[in-house]
Amino acid sequence: MLAKRTSKNQITLPKAIVQQTGEADYYDVAVEGGKIVLTPVRLQQGEAVRAKLEALGITPEDVADAIAWARKRT
Repeated sequence: MLAKRTSKNQITLPKAIVQQTGEADYYDVAVEGGKIVLTPVRLQQGEAVRAKLEALGITPEDVADAIAWARKRT
């Protein structure tokens, strides 16, 4: 499939490609062997961190205490 680069360095991803990879608003862009590689990135990091903290039994109060401790000057 061909995708044309515009004068503003933009391309439109072909619908068939998006259907195969799933929709994403962000892509990690890399160059591998002279090829441009786009990898869909789904930004759910905040939710993942909250779930991990909950699984570890770390409360919002624990986080606030840790931040306060780290900000202390000795």
